[in-house]
Amino acid sequence: MASLSLTQMLSGRNSVAEFTRSKLATRRGATGARFLRVAAAAAGEPDLSVTVNGLHMPNPFVVGSGPPGTNYTVMKRAFDEGWGAVIAKTVSLDAAKVINVTPRYARLRAGANGSVKGQIIGWENIELISDRPLEVMLKEFKQLKEEYPDRILIASIMEEYEKAAWEELIDRVEQTGVDAIEVNFSCPHGMPERKMGAAVGQDCMLLEEVCGWINAKATVPVWAKMTPNITDITQPARVALKSGCEGVSAINTIMSVMGINLKTLRPEPCVEGYSTPGGYSCKAVHPIALGKVMSIAKMMKSEFNIEQYSLSGIGGVETGGDAAEFILLGANTVQVCTGVMMHGYGLVKKLCVELQDFMKMHNFSSVEDFRGLSLEYFTSHTDLVQRQKAAIQQRKAIKKGLQSDKDWTGDGFVQETESMVSN
Repeated sequence: MASLSLTQMLSGRNSVAEFTRSKLATRRGATGARFLRVAAAAAGEPDLSVTVNGLHMPNPFVVGSGPPGTNYTVMKRAFDEGWGAVIAKTVSLDAAKVINVTPRYARLRAGANGSVKGQIIGWENIELISDRPLEVMLKEFKQLKEEYPDRILIASIMEEYEKAAWEELIDRVEQTGVDAIEVNFSCPHGMPERKMGAAVGQDCMLLEEVCGWINAKATVPVWAKMTPNITDITQPARVALKSGCEGVSAINTIMSVMGINLKTLRPEPCVEGYSTPGGYSCKAVHPIALGKVMSIAKMMKSEFNIEQYSLSGIGGVETGGDAAEFILLGANTVQVCTGVMMHGYGLVKKLCVELQDFMKMHNFSSVEDFRGLSLEYFTSHTDLVQRQKAAIQQRKAIKKGLQSDKDWTGDGFVQETESMVSN
């Protein structure tokens, strides 16, 4: 956004929005998300609702930008199933330049030699942004907001290195009534020669300039989607936040080559005998994503007013436990894209139940109760050495037992004797 504070910019809009939503809630049929909220309240379940950059969501689960948000039909399905928010597939002004190929996905399975019976742990795609005309996508955004005014719809945008183009795209997208914008600074493949996607996210000077254009124009919250294909992900995240973005999302897919078919000697996914490096996702990237999110969260906590900014965790989420890990590292929301492609939109119900089970196990009543709770347990290797040294010394001291005959007690005589036995 522009230079006004987030509170100033959203307070007026949100008061009107809440009044409108309360009226519409009585008029509309109950959605999947509303069912989840009502059922949870009735059963005394932990509250999954979150408020992020002034936007209220029934749960922290967000459909990530990609095929699951490619048109009205699938986004409607996501809302009906109960997802907290939906991020549409990335759009740009000129869809005519976007030409996809088929096949464009390849999978990696666990087990010997990638057995077809093994669990899918890796997923590569060479898919580009939306190839649908912008006018069509905008019409569908507007329709979705008219039918689901109380649900959070986020537009994902990407454009070439041209200020006027970014301003036009933002203006046209905002006219549809979307609640926020996620800027794709991270797609690892497709049109880097046009300074699009990761070509911007990997260049902090370029990123700062483009973020400046975007936030001078945008009037809704802006999230910058980060690329993991960089040495230190905190650097572009810091630049994005300092340049006016209200949040960051991490991570987008990891540049990869899925593999070579040892029978044909051709790479996968194979298009007319050829391929190109693509973006890697699914369960195998989860630990990498956790590491990147942890680094960003620690940076945000030390350098920014964490209450004014948001962090959306992405990478290999298929269970409520996967999501809990991101939240424990400071994420406000958790995005799922490949998981939806593998398991369907109904996955959100499983995610909600499993996250609530985790919360009940620890007596957490809300997501905020445990957000960022595990961050304090990350430190330097030097500090780990010192901590272990101190712990060993303490255990040795305890093992030595009593220091003087005057320390013997009648009640603990046997335990005191054992404390001084060496074997």
